[in-house]
Amino acid sequence: MSKRIPWMFLLLWLVPLLAAAASPQIVLRDFDGQPRDVGEYIGRGQWTVVAVWSADCPICKREIHHMTFFHDEHKNKDAVVLGVSVDGYANRGKAQGFIDDHALNFPNLIGTREDAGRFGGGPFIGTPTYYIFSPEGRYQAKRVGAASQEEIEGIINRLNAERARNRKPG
Repeated sequence: MSKRIPWMFLLLWLVPLLAAAASPQIVLRDFDGQPRDVGEYIGRGQWTVVAVWSADCPICKREIHHMTFFHDEHKNKDAVVLGVSVDGYANRGKAQGFIDDHALNFPNLIGTREDAGRFGGGPFIGTPTYYIFSPEGRYQAKRVGAASQEEIEGIINRLNAERARNRKPG
């Protein structure tokens, strides 16, 4: 029995680490009504920017084009965008209109403000909000408010530099 105790402690120590490595366990709907786990989009070997928006958000309307440019430039290299509308499934027509009006070229899911708050980094404040996940699916950063393509690239560049410093033997 005493030989099993250290294994149990090791297991209790590893479980939270393994959980932290995984993308958030959030299931939202796509615009066809199908449930989609955000893990289908996060942690697939590229940085993921989760752009949380609302069809009524004036800043989102003015700034979302930056994410289409970012997605176009990075999708085949190092990063992708996942859009998340917080308009709620009952308002999917209005949200779909936003996607069409702004020619969003990245996948979009629909949920609520409460769903957005589960991505990490503290309470959800409002739209737009950008959650950034590492290629392994770990939450890394949050940006509330307008963000240009260059600002998101800057955040990812800083995170990459930090990761490189942490990998170097001390």
